[in-house]
Amino acid sequence: MKAAVFHGPNQPLTIEQVDIDDPQDHEVLMRTVATGVCHSDLHFVEGLYPYSAPAILGHEAAGIVEKVGKGVSYLKAGDHVISCPSVFCGYCEECMSGHPNRCTNRQATQRPKDAKPRLSQNGKPVRQFSDLSTYAEKMLVHENALVKIIDEMPLDRAALIGCGVTTGVGAVLNTAKIEPGCTVAVFGCGGVGISAIQGARIGGARRIIAVDQFENKLAMAKRFGATDTIDASHTDALKEIRTMTGGGVDYAFEAVGLKKLAEQCFDATKVGGTAVIIGMIPVGQKVEIDGPRLLTERTLKGSMMGSNRFRIDMPRYIDFYLQGRLNLDDMVSKRAKLEDVNDAFAAMKRGEVARTVLMFD
Repeated sequence: MKAAVFHGPNQPLTIEQVDIDDPQDHEVLMRTVATGVCHSDLHFVEGLYPYSAPAILGHEAAGIVEKVGKGVSYLKAGDHVISCPSVFCGYCEECMSGHPNRCTNRQATQRPKDAKPRLSQNGKPVRQFSDLSTYAEKMLVHENALVKIIDEMPLDRAALIGCGVTTGVGAVLNTAKIEPGCTVAVFGCGGVGISAIQGARIGGARRIIAVDQFENKLAMAKRFGATDTIDASHTDALKEIRTMTGGGVDYAFEAVGLKKLAEQCFDATKVGGTAVIIGMIPVGQKVEIDGPRLLTERTLKGSMMGSNRFRIDMPRYIDFYLQGRLNLDDMVSKRAKLEDVNDAFAAMKRGEVARTVLMFD
């Protein structure tokens, strides 16, 4: 099969032929129809998070099941599916207590180290990113990496639910559990930030303040439900938020992965407010907050993939989309081919797109 292969940080992905095995017990072979280009992958391309090469990146996809291995009863050939990085074992303490996104036994969903690799090239293993590797024509994954969806759902839009939408909407509705009538600030209006804005709108926030340094992204945030925007390129965002809200917001969300923004996110909250860090802050960086501010009952917390239970959440998000309550159509800024993956990363860095979706059909 054709795949975009990662050979190390700060190098372009290269289109190559990679071998993919047949599904074994509890595994599913799916044909990739669409995959989103997510900022999380860029962290690995730029070396902000270490990852061994060679590997196939990508973790946000939708497709069609081609074949299933022994023991698979949930899926069959022809089913439309969304993949999710929150692969779960189903029986560890976190899974059994309702937090499968925090599964502590993912190795149970992987092949043993002495087994034939799922992906290989010239007889040598190719690493499978997030147990998925979506920048490829096909994917071989554990059945607990997939959720079955209705055939009526367009797969290019469904792909966005695989990571960005679930991460952003889930951070608001699941991690923060916002209340109707609350005030919200979202720092960063890329795909995840736009999803958080939509989650805040769905959750009934009365005021949603979008913060970004790109005018086009702020205009897009308005279309997706932001009531107010702040151009951080020439405005003190913290001062503006405090002025607009009389002291700070009930909930603030950081959706970029920058130390400075995470600290601003916390400082933007009111007494008793909650700051949720969604973005991937580079390895080794520390987030610093003023200690006495903890005495005001402000909360700083992280969110892992929107605190999802993806086989429950993703069908709900599809319903929201089909009902017109979740706008996925306008989140797709551009459709491209697998060969355009490096251009997609460049457009993301320039702030030109919410999401580029790579299409395989």
